[in-house]
Amino acid sequence: QVQLVESGGGLVQPGGSLRLSCTASGSTSRFAFSTIGWYRQAPGKQREFVASITDSGRITYGDSVKGRFTVSRDNPINLVYLQMNNLKSEDTAVYYCNQGGPNGVWGQGTQVTVSS
Repeated sequence: QVQLVESGGGLVQPGGSLRLSCTASGSTSRFAFSTIGWYRQAPGKQREFVASITDSGRITYGDSVKGRFTVSRDNPINLVYLQMNNLKSEDTAVYYCNQGGPNGVWGQGTQVTVSS
């Protein structure tokens, strides 16, 4: 079983940047061949799709983050990154990475707070 751990969250001012990391451990043999997604959930709201990257590098972004967020992966070290620029208060949420879709593996999440 693969485990996913998110890191890199924190408090940042509007307009600032953060880079989140999603690290896979355990049974990682399929990590390089999997689509990894980033999702977020703000208090009182449903979980929202942020971005995904396939094994071949095809990338999809949610409409609310296009042009500001960039997803990338480094398969040899089982890492997926989410670079977040020009952060807005509405980006405040717990961010999760996922392998295998809604019924797949989820990390525990990392809190991102955008506030002055």
